Amino acid sequence: MKSILICLLSCAMLLPVWAANDEKDKKEADRVKDAGQVLKEILNIPDDIPPDLLDRAECIVVLPSVKKAAIGIGGSYGRGVMICRSGQHYTGPWGAPAMYALEGLNIGFQLGGQATDFVLLVMNPSGATSLLSSKVKLGADASAAAGPKGRSAEAATDVVMKAEVLSYSRSKGLFAGVSLEGSTLRSDGSANEKLYGQKLSATDIIRGGKVKPPAAAAELIALLNKKTPKNKSEPKSLQ
Repeated sequence: MKSILICLLSCAMLLPVWAANDEKDKKEADRVKDAGQVLKEILNIPDDIPPDLLDRAECIVVLPSVKKAAIGIGGSYGRGVMICRSGQHYTGPWGAPAMYALEGLNIGFQLGGQATDFVLLVMNPSGATSLLSSKVKLGADASAAAGPKGRSAEAATDVVMKAEVLSYSRSKGLFAGVSLEGSTLRSDGSANEKLYGQKLSATDIIRGGKVKPPAAAAELIALLNKKTPKNKSEPKSLQ
């Protein structure tokens, strides 16, 4: 009887821990769902991301509700996901997402302290490799530019067309290309562990195929497979 009581008391003490861990898992899953919803809304804006650019992106980073940090002048911090086309040359269906974090000093000045959604297009394999392998400073470790809007990217400048990362923002209903130079992107290891239940690098998730996409990513993956099912980059750029 005594042993049963001890067991029950131990379980009761562990319940708050289990509940807290479950809440953390839910928070990561909610972030993935939010990314899918944000991208859906942005791709439904009339003057949105040019479809031909979307079709040439190897990966996409979606960061919902990035906010200006309370500490530090102009500091900002946001979390979201990076998702890529599967296959050795990024020519397959969209795969499992990895959790990512955006940090930077210059974002706060541009946004005026408003919560802002970001969508970043990773336009070539070298850009994807950089983001998967380490913390990347945009504009230094990876070339970056504000993305053009509209139904076609024909009017885009040479700088934009050669950029590894094109970035867009949406704040208070306003959608625009925005420069994130000086900001950094990194894989969010602790968030990936909470989402998938094991320690994984972004490369393990995106390129290694070591896990299946979580249920929370279903809307995001379905949306991308519908909107841009085929990679239309120049074949030589994917080799």
